[in-house]
Amino acid sequence: MIELKGLCKSFEGKDVLENINATFENGKTNLIIGQSGSGKTVLMKCIVGLLTPEKGELLYDHRNFLTMSKKEKKALRREMGMLFQSAALFDSMTVLDNVMFPLNMFSNDTLRDRTRRAMFCLERVNLTEAKDKFPGEISGGMQKRVAIARAIALNPQYLFCDEPNSGLDPKTSLVIDELIQDITREYNMTTLINTHDMNSVMDIGEKIIYIYEGHKEWEGSKEDIFTSTNERLNNFIFASELFRKVKEVKIQNLEG
Repeated sequence: MIELKGLCKSFEGKDVLENINATFENGKTNLIIGQSGSGKTVLMKCIVGLLTPEKGELLYDHRNFLTMSKKEKKALRREMGMLFQSAALFDSMTVLDNVMFPLNMFSNDTLRDRTRRAMFCLERVNLTEAKDKFPGEISGGMQKRVAIARAIALNPQYLFCDEPNSGLDPKTSLVIDELIQDITREYNMTTLINTHDMNSVMDIGEKIIYIYEGHKEWEGSKEDIFTSTNERLNNFIFASELFRKVKEVKIQNLEG
């Protein structure tokens, strides 16, 4: 579990995040959503330690990240897995070597055990047949699956995903969403997803935080969205005709 208590961040005297309070739960897909410039990317960077808030508490299972020593922070980062927007694979490495990279960096296991672990992770994302290929030889969706395998190689307690469906077609996006959700439940991880993808919100939004101009405007589940009276959230979620129709049908079913 990750808890934010009164988190504040500013740049050059301008408040970007103001008094953010939120709880992200184990075994659930926790989504951070909001318009461009709302502060959600800054929030994610604060949570993973790329930026330092001026005020507040950032608790990883009751451990305050902001008061930790460098040694303690380094140890905690080993419990984190990262899935970057661009997949961020090493072009000169094979798929297997990409997945083995964090194991080679941080694990004291034998080469045999590290290879076995990497192959297990590739099997988990159904990509064992691509182990000897290079990133440029596989599709964008396959690259994201490799990146997921790499992210879970060290068996992290916390998984952070930055726009995991960026650049993917709808069908592949659905595969990635379901894979992230399945892995989250299987390993009981605390997963945070920063996304603009409303399909992801509706499919796997077990806990959603909506950020508006640096404030936490709303929180709830994907089911709560359909009965929300928050005008800003509704304007954001149901901006397209498709999602407006989805809402109408959902409300009719609830009333029926």
